[in-house]
Formats: sequence, C-alpha cells, structure tokens
Amino acid sequence: MKSLMTTEQLLQGLKHYRRIARQDLLRAAETPYPDAFRTHAEARRTLYGELEVYAAEHAPEDVIEHALSLYRVLPFATGTPENEYAEIKGRENGLENFFLMIALDPRTRRESRSQRPKLGAMLADTAQAPSDPSRSDVTA
Repeated sequence: MKSLMTTEQLLQGLKHYRRIARQDLLRAAETPYPDAFRTHAEARRTLYGELEVYAAEHAPEDVIEHALSLYRVLPFATGTPENEYAEIKGRENGLENFFLMIALDPRTRRESRSQRPKLGAMLADTAQAPSDPSRSDVTA
C-alpha cells in the first residue's frame, strides 16, 4: 500500500485531529448526551494519540495497514441509539477520519469494513468470557 503522505504530514494531521477531539471534549456538556459525547471524543483523541505513537516509529504504509487492522476488528455499532456504544463509534469515526485524511482508496476501506464483526457476536463473546482476570485457567 502506497502512502501519498510523509511521516511528518501524518503526524501533523493526527495532531490536528487530536486537537479537534479535545475541543469536542470541552463542549460535551452542551450536547443532548454529554457522557456519550465525551466518551466519543475521548475515544477519537486516544486513537489519534495511538496512531501518532505508531507513526513516529513506522513508515506511513505501515501506519495505514495498522489503522486498517484496527478497523477490521472494530465491531459494527451502526444503527444503535445515538448515545450507545460511544467508544466504539468514536474509534470508528476516528479511523474513518484518518482514512479521509490520507485519501485511502474507498475500495480498500470497504473491503476492511466488510471484515468487521457484528456487534451482537462481540457482545456474546464478551458475555461468555470469564470476568475474573486473576484466574489461572484463562489464556490471554
């Protein structure tokens, strides 16, 4: 996968998006669902920070592939009420913003999107997982 951006351009763009997410955090109280809006903005801001760290140590093509792999494992929360699954929706929105920033081929994004798990399947897996992380019979 070829990137049209340099590492410096990636870092600048991610920093810009992180600042926007911070501004959204500050205005969360003015929204109909302040907690969900805050969580959404925090999720985006965290994601941009994670991608910045990765971009500082890897080639732009590797950063893009990393973002696509994060996108592929993110469950679909589309169609749920606006104030539910704010963290998932925030990460999804953050990744999609990143894909727009780098001008990712829409076909590549669609292919990755088609590999994403359904939210119901993810919730079922979570419900079956043991809740005690100190159990020794649980493998990570």
